[in-house]
Amino acid sequence: MDDSDDVNDVALMARVARGDELAFRQLSRRHLPAMVGLARRVLGNAADAEDVAQEAMLRVWTHAPRWQPLAAFRTWLTRVVVNLCLDRKRRAPWVALEAAGEIVDPTPGATAIAEQSERERALTAAIAELPDRQRTAIILTYTEGMTNAQVADALGTSVSAVETLLIRGKQNLRAKLGGMIDGDEK
Repeated sequence: MDDSDDVNDVALMARVARGDELAFRQLSRRHLPAMVGLARRVLGNAADAEDVAQEAMLRVWTHAPRWQPLAAFRTWLTRVVVNLCLDRKRRAPWVALEAAGEIVDPTPGATAIAEQSERERALTAAIAELPDRQRTAIILTYTEGMTNAQVADALGTSVSAVETLLIRGKQNLRAKLGGMIDGDEK
């Protein structure tokens, strides 16, 4: 996203503040898919992710008259989604999905695909077990591609605190996964 999107978001939010439904729909089309994806990764649950993203967009509508462009709109919306996700996780604990059964596909490469899938499941499960703020910092940095400054903004903390969260998160992942992620900084 470039600077013109930020300016357009500010202009759209000004229109939303005046009750412009078309502007709200434009903001929703622009940001809702990314926010659903973010919520899905933080929560690990697609149905809950949809609910969180919808609630975040409802807050865009209801809080538009009070919104101030102190940060980029996407950063503010990301913070709303992250906070809603963390609130939801505090209310209902995450339940891991049971691992799939035996591999039935005998085609070449099925074993390699299954091993990769198992590594991804193990990593996803290990990330899900991290403390909320470490998990969120890891997801925002490595999955969403946000800078440490953007993550700090989204979490309402300092860049050095984000760096500490990332270091501790990676240490916890290495401890849980052992050699599975050595050499891979994600």
